Amino acid sequence: MDFDLSQTDALLSTTRAVRKRLDLEREVGDEVLLECLQLAVQAPTGSNRQGWRWMIVRDKDKKAALADMYRRAGGEYLASAAADAETGSQTGRVLDSANYLAQNLEKVPVFVIPLIIGRLDDVPEGTNLTGPAAALMGSIVPAMWSFQMALRSRGLGSCYTTLHLGLEQEAAELLGIPPHMSQAGLLPVAYTKGTDFKPAKRPPVEEITYLDTYKNPIR
Repeated sequence: MDFDLSQTDALLSTTRAVRKRLDLEREVGDEVLLECLQLAVQAPTGSNRQGWRWMIVRDKDKKAALADMYRRAGGEYLASAAADAETGSQTGRVLDSANYLAQNLEKVPVFVIPLIIGRLDDVPEGTNLTGPAAALMGSIVPAMWSFQMALRSRGLGSCYTTLHLGLEQEAAELLGIPPHMSQAGLLPVAYTKGTDFKPAKRPPVEEITYLDTYKNPIR
């Protein structure tokens, strides 16, 4: 199979965390969400269990309640961090954008909450959680990223947020999520104001890649 690498690379390198450029006024239909989710569930899962599930939230009262949880769980931190960040720096822009989203979250047309069957609470006491956590989240995060890239290719945007997970049980009660399911985040979804996103500034991979031992940079 031949791919247009220029298009593929552009999609991979410009699927950004979108916050300030989410169109809060334009409706997002079920058809486009389901189309993107159909692509998302092609992602691999641990032991091929296919344990992903998806919660779409449109109800205004439930969105407002989730936004309130989001702010209670981390809004104060975001506002403080944004105020203290260096003006004009990449980190400062990201924190300002994250604070903007926190203050306007309930206005986003639709939330998508990715779920995965299983709980880290069920891991036996004393077990090193690194492996179980990697296996559990590794079975849903690839699908979340595929979903976000599918959105990008259709003129929509999102960002991977996790702040409300500090109040995960409260959110589960609000949404009727059963106790054997884990929430992996909250994806605010909207059409974007423009589609001209660009690659972000990142360090050269040669500086963060190692060969055989962490003390041996690849170059």
